Amino acid sequence: MSDATILMAELGHAARDAAAQMAFASSERKAAALVGAAHALWDRRQEVLDANVCDMDEAGAKGLSAAMLDRLRLDEGRIRAIADSLRMIAEQKDPVGEVIAEWGRPSGLHIRRVRTPLGVIGVIYESRPNVTADAGALALKAGNAVILRGGSESFHSSTAIHDCMVEGLRQANLPEAAIQQVATRDREMVTAMLQATGLIDVIVPRGGKGLVGLVQREARVPVFAHLEGICHVYADGAADLDKARRVVMNAKLRRPGVCGAAECLLIDWKFYTQHGAVLVQDLLDAGVEVRTEGELLKVPGTVQAQPEDFGHEFLDRIIAAKLVDGVDEAIAHINRYGSQHTESILTEDDAAAARFFERLDSAILMRNASTQFADGGEFGMGAEIGIATGKLHARGPVGAEQLTSFKYLVEGDGTIRP
Repeated sequence: MSDATILMAELGHAARDAAAQMAFASSERKAAALVGAAHALWDRRQEVLDANVCDMDEAGAKGLSAAMLDRLRLDEGRIRAIADSLRMIAEQKDPVGEVIAEWGRPSGLHIRRVRTPLGVIGVIYESRPNVTADAGALALKAGNAVILRGGSESFHSSTAIHDCMVEGLRQANLPEAAIQQVATRDREMVTAMLQATGLIDVIVPRGGKGLVGLVQREARVPVFAHLEGICHVYADGAADLDKARRVVMNAKLRRPGVCGAAECLLIDWKFYTQHGAVLVQDLLDAGVEVRTEGELLKVPGTVQAQPEDFGHEFLDRIIAAKLVDGVDEAIAHINRYGSQHTESILTEDDAAAARFFERLDSAILMRNASTQFADGGEFGMGAEIGIATGKLHARGPVGAEQLTSFKYLVEGDGTIRP
């Protein structure tokens, strides 16, 4: 038995014991743990920042891209945002025990379907240290235990944040094993987690295509799928020019390295005829590499697109762009190249928007809004573990409610079945 397997067994058994207690922990104690963690994080922010400097130095030496470094970087503003998120989750309604449906039967039975924790959640993520707090907080809120395996790039930062989460649990007199971190960079731990049937109930991967593809191929534990964020913005012929310019720039450039960043811009020929290549020019002026074809290649500074550029997650200051003839051609392109993450239509035409919403099946569809709103915090969930693009159990931002299952509570009065 390998060292990773032994460690996974230790973590898993401790998590199962903790999950059994967390399943009936009071809303007040769970909220107290989150508020305590928020206070600890802010009080110890210099420790977290010092740890992040170590991670940033190591990542810089490895030659990580500017976008990836941005995902890794922490400052006081981002730490404050993490602490605020913990407090927001603490204030939310506790999903555990919520009655989803209730009905009676002619037999005399009274039936309730109520939310119940999933149990033990394994979260495997890459270079975003805030996921340590987000995943820990949401799992706790939903009465679960969680095992966190962060990327090697964020090891020091994640460890410092995890210490604050544990301090919150300790203050609230909840089991410290409810939020555990894999305290090693050994890559074998990923495999050990994926094969931990009987210990982990579900795996949530959060990272790039390589990580998520590995998880989906090798997991023996159920997975909340999130393969890629190939997000599209479609400027319809009836788009408002000012709105379109604002949304396109924000969708690509607010944070190019997040999964909600736009990776492909589709421009309707009618829009192009009216307004020219203004959207492409805006991006070029902001230093974005625009990979395109046909008519748009006449715009100075654009680059010839290769076939693989459509349907590619750049996570950088690069975007693919293409002219399309109407909303149906835009829908066809997205269906062919998209990853069912997030798509946005820019239009003042209600019929075009309705058709876009009806005929696409991505987890998130938007109108006249930036794809960068694809975030649990922006959806009012406080935070998210990730954006699930599969169709089983959870879809879209995975918040506390999505980290529950349900059970049936059936009551009778000496009732027997004839």
